Amino acid sequence: MTDFLANGVVLSQHGVRLEPLDFTHADGLAKACQDGELWTLRVTSTPHYTKVDEYIAQALEQKNVGSRFAFAVIDIEQDLVIGTSSYHDIVPALGRVEIGYTWYAKTYQRTHVNTTCKFLLLQYAFEVLKVNTVGFRTDQFNFASQKAIERLGAKKDGVIRGHALRKDGSIRDTVMYSIVNGEWTNVKAHLSYLLQDKY
Repeated sequence: MTDFLANGVVLSQHGVRLEPLDFTHADGLAKACQDGELWTLRVTSTPHYTKVDEYIAQALEQKNVGSRFAFAVIDIEQDLVIGTSSYHDIVPALGRVEIGYTWYAKTYQRTHVNTTCKFLLLQYAFEVLKVNTVGFRTDQFNFASQKAIERLGAKKDGVIRGHALRKDGSIRDTVMYSIVNGEWTNVKAHLSYLLQDKY
């Protein structure tokens, strides 16, 4: 399952491409942050636009230890970096990954982009990596994220109280979701239906 950490996997569909995040994406990612001043949102992982290099460096460090694999999200037609998403909390012994560290420039929010990215990441996880479980987590107060995760077809596992620190130093409760391998066929059909009129 960890083989994908060593290769240059690129996923694309519906005008969106996911490619391994590195420092060549820094300028584009900084501009994406500024579209909507995303760093001001306390319930997301979006860095300040001046801290993007540090954000990428941390992602690459986590890649080196096998705990995270981050992607840049590209608008193919515009050749524009519009956000990022990651596999993280990778546990090969359990066949488990989570999808998170996800954010997009405000212009691309509430479009097909998030559904497309999640479809590509879920498909690769279940059909290529052969994982057993894909998890998602979000802040108790990030209601938009909770709604988006539930729209994918993920099931709510529960809430871990006092689980993590927010950017502002406050302690958050974390809402956990998952999709298991046996549910993928139905979830795939559902996501394909949601995307069928996009292109």
